[in-house]
Amino acid sequence: MAVSNNNNGFPTNSVLELDDKPRALQSKADREKSEFPDFRVIDGSRNSPRSCQSSPIQSPRLGPSRFSSGSDHSRSGSMPNLLGVVWDRKRPAKRAKRMKSWYQRKRVKGVVALIAVIVFFFMVNWLMLSRLQDGRVGAKNMSLENSSSGKVSVSIQENLKKSGRGKRKHSGTYGRMLSLAAHALAENKREPKDLWQEPLVPASAWRPCADQRSWMPCEGKNGYIMVTANGGINQQRVAVCNIVVIARLLNATLVVPKFMYSDVWTDVSQFGDIYQEEHFTTYLASDIRIVNELSKELQSLDLEAIGSVVTDADIPKESKPSFYLKNILPILIKNGIIHFVGFGNRLAFDPIPFQLQRLRCRCNFHALRFVPKVQETGALLLKRLRQNASYVGVLDRYLVGPYAESVLKEKQGHAKKASKYLALHLRFEIDMVAHSLCYFGGGEKERRELEAYREIHFPTLTYLEKGKKLPSPEALRSEGLCPLTPEEAVLMLTALGFNRKTQIFVAGANIYGGRSRLISLTSLYPNLITKENLLSSRELEPFMNFSSQLAALDFIGCTAADAFAMTDSGSQLSSLVSGYRIYYGGGRMPTIRPNKRRLADIFLKNNTIEWKIFEQRVRKAVRQTKHVQSRPKGRSIYRYPRCMECMCLGQ
Repeated sequence: MAVSNNNNGFPTNSVLELDDKPRALQSKADREKSEFPDFRVIDGSRNSPRSCQSSPIQSPRLGPSRFSSGSDHSRSGSMPNLLGVVWDRKRPAKRAKRMKSWYQRKRVKGVVALIAVIVFFFMVNWLMLSRLQDGRVGAKNMSLENSSSGKVSVSIQENLKKSGRGKRKHSGTYGRMLSLAAHALAENKREPKDLWQEPLVPASAWRPCADQRSWMPCEGKNGYIMVTANGGINQQRVAVCNIVVIARLLNATLVVPKFMYSDVWTDVSQFGDIYQEEHFTTYLASDIRIVNELSKELQSLDLEAIGSVVTDADIPKESKPSFYLKNILPILIKNGIIHFVGFGNRLAFDPIPFQLQRLRCRCNFHALRFVPKVQETGALLLKRLRQNASYVGVLDRYLVGPYAESVLKEKQGHAKKASKYLALHLRFEIDMVAHSLCYFGGGEKERRELEAYREIHFPTLTYLEKGKKLPSPEALRSEGLCPLTPEEAVLMLTALGFNRKTQIFVAGANIYGGRSRLISLTSLYPNLITKENLLSSRELEPFMNFSSQLAALDFIGCTAADAFAMTDSGSQLSSLVSGYRIYYGGGRMPTIRPNKRRLADIFLKNNTIEWKIFEQRVRKAVRQTKHVQSRPKGRSIYRYPRCMECMCLGQ
């Protein structure tokens, strides 16, 4: 049967010839052959051979078919195509094999290239990270973002040059962390909501009430008490409050306290140069009797000869009231006078009668007021810190008295919003550094300097140190007994979330190591200021060479700050400032008091810890110290005034 087909690539006059025997008459071989017939292209006649010339090219779609003729071409594995070219049946398989091999090679090359790109990326990333860890990134010019001006270029090298001698690079102990801190500040993230806040509701429930009295005045009939307090202004303040309580306990008349000259502080200031004597005597008149000086008869007595001189060596630290009643009162009654020389922290906080404890709070928070010249300059300092003449802070009238109101009267024009500022007390003077027995990365030079200082000012420590009876610097640091260095302080502030624009008032100018020790702080927080920056030389002139009076200005600047951060919670200034802020702050004066033991553990991992983890751990360690709690038993009444003797807990 002939079939004409125009759609399969065959000529119109061609037919497909099939074996058309009836199926029943076909042999088995014929039937198998009919199942798989040979397609033969014929030219018009049934038996004519295939004509290559008259046949068009075979359809590429069909290609070589497995249904080929059983001719010699089929048996030999090759057949001619319609152009007379022999078609190799094995060629498609070979070609497929070659194509498969080609694709495999291309795929391998692509994978190798991809791996090379990934390896290159990680190598570059590792190289940059290693440079950051070495503290070399930004040595020439570190660009930090600033929201107000777009970008601020910070040059560590320039700051080093400005600091003069004693250059300190970021490649020291905390070089890696300081570089990470710089990058964190550059991101200019939003500050945490609670950064400038105290837990208001529980904190504001406490209100001042140490001014309330429930006893009759003391006549002071048992004799006179003189006191010469040692230390700086803060140690002297504690000594004054303690001696007021001792005078009431012993029913004695108190002579206005005197201050001992210290070769550390080198200040000749006396009580009347810092505090208002008249206010002190009149405010406490309902508690004890106070006189300005002794009578002529008593002045002529040789107090040492008659056994009326009592030194710190004669009184155990934080002695109970019973000690004074048993050992001091008999001398007072016998001689009519007693002189405490070098009197300091010699009265316990517990146990002590309720009213005596309240008297101690009353003296600290109400009876001690700075002299007018300190108040006036302090008010000027606060005005410039806030960059606003019309703003009066919560504590201003307690710190600068009537000068807070005089600043308010200077208001002119449209009211400007006051700038917030953070006060930072860097307790890193040489006396603190030497007394701590810690090591701060200064090498052999530091060790020699501090040993020489201890031999002069702390001979007992030198003796114990040489006898190896004191803990090692490493042990002291792990226990949190070392003050934070300026480098550790700036890492803490950055981790807490203070942004780069934060204005920081630094109290205390005599930092051990000088300006070079502040390189890290000034590099990361350029808005760092001191009273010397804000006050002119003419305004500071009355206070020059009087370290205690200058410290009074620092006390005012720290106490009135929107937030106060300390580096050593055991220092007297930090304790007095934080207590004052609690007493008068109304739950709106947050204080950052680091847990040095926990921070020491975090800082020990400075070579490996990631910044995000460091940030989380520092915030957790500091946040726990902001919890509002009443005074723990035996702790300082000046630092923790939240107790019924000092403050009242109300709704």
